[in-house]
Amino acid sequence: MAKGYWIGRVDIHNMDGYRGYVEANGEVFRKYGARFLVRGGQFETREGTSRSRNVVLEFKDYATALACYNSPEYQKLVAIRAPHSTADIVVIEGYDGPQP
Repeated sequence: MAKGYWIGRVDIHNMDGYRGYVEANGEVFRKYGARFLVRGGQFETREGTSRSRNVVLEFKDYATALACYNSPEYQKLVAIRAPHSTADIVVIEGYDGPQP
């Protein structure tokens, strides 16, 4: 079964306010078995547009990735994060097929 992922691109406008989200999200992510593959870090935009922060979270499957995002616990965190940042979040199913 293919894994599920969140791909997040975020611009933070108020780091002090955003810290509340960062400090609280670990509990929710642990509950859904999320694992950070990318959490900030150095990057170069080679095509298109970008935001200042990039995050990739891995889940055991797509259904779990969606369940985490849609959970009441995470939606409370969105309410904390949203006033202090602008984000693009994609929940996507991984590819588990043949490789070239």
